[in-house]
Amino acid sequence: MGRRSSQKKNAAMLDSDDTDSVSSSSTVRSDSMVVSGSEDVQFDRETFLDQCLDDLYEKRGSTREKALAAIIESFNSNLQHEFVEKKFATLLHQCIGSIKRGSAKEVALAAHTIGLLALTAGPGDKSQEILEDSISPISEALRSRSEVSKMSSLLECLAIITFVGAEEPEQTEKSMQIMWQVAHPKLGPNVKAGRPSPAMITTVVSAWSFLLTTVDGWTLNQKSWQESIYYFSTLLEKDERSVRIAAGEALALIFEVGRLEKFAGESKGSSDGSNSEADTSRELVHIQGLRGKILNQVRNLSTEAGGKGSAKKDLNSQRNTFRDILEFLEDGYSPETSMKVAGESLNTTSWAQLIQLNFLKRFLGGGFVKHMQENEFLHDVIGFNPKKKFMSAAEHRLSASEKRLYRSPNSGLNKARTQLLNKQRMISQDKNTGHYAVCFNEMA
Repeated sequence: MGRRSSQKKNAAMLDSDDTDSVSSSSTVRSDSMVVSGSEDVQFDRETFLDQCLDDLYEKRGSTREKALAAIIESFNSNLQHEFVEKKFATLLHQCIGSIKRGSAKEVALAAHTIGLLALTAGPGDKSQEILEDSISPISEALRSRSEVSKMSSLLECLAIITFVGAEEPEQTEKSMQIMWQVAHPKLGPNVKAGRPSPAMITTVVSAWSFLLTTVDGWTLNQKSWQESIYYFSTLLEKDERSVRIAAGEALALIFEVGRLEKFAGESKGSSDGSNSEADTSRELVHIQGLRGKILNQVRNLSTEAGGKGSAKKDLNSQRNTFRDILEFLEDGYSPETSMKVAGESLNTTSWAQLIQLNFLKRFLGGGFVKHMQENEFLHDVIGFNPKKKFMSAAEHRLSASEKRLYRSPNSGLNKARTQLLNKQRMISQDKNTGHYAVCFNEMA
């Protein structure tokens, strides 16, 4: 089977234009204004985030939820490096508090905020602290077996903070094991009984695969490889197509890493190694048999006909994914994809890159374009080098949620801005008064 001449393309065009229709706030226009427009906006945004941070101390859960949602939108619309530099520890521990005591919605918002905090901070001491301080409360919250949205956000957060902050393989493997316990509750201590939903399994497999892209296959123990490969093979037989696709991509990644031989493991023979060759030979035969089974499953899923009530979009997505997997298993060609981000091409040429890109797109949502343009950590990860450009006036605008809080008459932000504008008016009046006084004296 030869390589297909037409490579898979992503038709969606992503650009950085602000889709929110927001009118500019009224300002005092004077040639003698002390603070420029961009500085005023920066002041507004920093004060806005400070106000949101203050709201996280409020007792009312709905107030905290609104503040977290506003912080997420602000982190999506602009990379808040200065705020992170000054206030990251405070924001982190307020979010951890929300994970421990908040509603399912608040937990989901807090988990997403922590993930954005790690992506904005990038690798280093801050992201390491985020991982170390967050992993235990996240692990504890995952044992609750609560709403899917809450559990999914916690899993995605765990994947992101480990992806950014883990410095040792053991840290990554620990997070992967926590994820594995969500899919296999019997493996975890103090876990409430209950079979995970298909949506939960899909999230677990996607998050686990995302972290596997950062791991040297030889560092994982043999038992982990055996469990994962067997488990993903069984998932290919499930009814839910999203589960099949996630499992298929995970298996493709394992084959790409090239560590299926890990199945053979170390010799199980006697201490002097007399049975080493025989054991290894049997293991390799077993591996080839397993590979053949997976290949047949992939081939069948790449040509599956639609069943009653099945969504055509999901069916086409499954066929396309498993055709790519089949081509990779048979001929060794990884899928090549291309998409436009703000007019520039972002390409992937391996399963690892594709899995990373898709996971980051899902996590960042509306903030994906902004982060891909300006987040240097993601540039290094994905291999994307956009042209540098100056920030436009549109990009300086506050987002819609920021504007709403900004204009609220009772908000701390509005009071702070009023004080600033009053100060500007006084300075302007003083200067104008001095100017007219000089002119009057000269006339006299």
